[in-house]
Amino acid sequence: MYSSKFNQVADRSVLIEAMRSYSFAILFGPQSNPEVAAPLVATHLPLVVKDEGPHGLIEGHFARANRHWQSLAGRETLVVFPGPHSYVSPTLYVEPLSVPTWNYIAVHAYGILSLVEDEAGRDALLAGLIQANEPAYAEKWRAMPGGFRRSMLAGIVGFRIPIARIEGKFKISQNRDEPERRNVHAAHAAGTPDQQALAAWMERMGTIGII
Repeated sequence: MYSSKFNQVADRSVLIEAMRSYSFAILFGPQSNPEVAAPLVATHLPLVVKDEGPHGLIEGHFARANRHWQSLAGRETLVVFPGPHSYVSPTLYVEPLSVPTWNYIAVHAYGILSLVEDEAGRDALLAGLIQANEPAYAEKWRAMPGGFRRSMLAGIVGFRIPIARIEGKFKISQNRDEPERRNVHAAHAAGTPDQQALAAWMERMGTIGII
């Protein structure tokens, strides 16, 4: 991922936080066997990010009918966690010779995808996804008839990706002077949910002091 030095983030705790905050991610890899060249394919999935290993651990599942899992198994996979993004107007800058830009947050994680195909393992992955998104639903899921739960589990294929390499890009006006950063922050803080999230990250990363 192209990134100017001042936009690069390597802090492990920050990257884990961002991946968990924006955990509906995109898996990229070829829809083919390793011996056959093919165009890249993308699969959009909700994921669970665990604080394990050098860079974290990604867990999730495919619909079994989505054959992308077959070609990714045992291969390096790129997982993109897209965060909030927003247009930045040059009217927010003091310098008159300024042009528009776009602020955003993105994390790219790479690792070898391994399948989780046994029923107990898939059930544990599903429990983790429920815990991350709606813990109160766990009791209802467990109370459902065993046959129904088994049929649902039969329709998915689980996976894990130990993150071997990771890139974080937080483009939040770090290259602008303090008055301009304050203008961007103020505009974002009063704007859309994505803009408000970017304003919070400007505070979180020290791009702007809390006003």
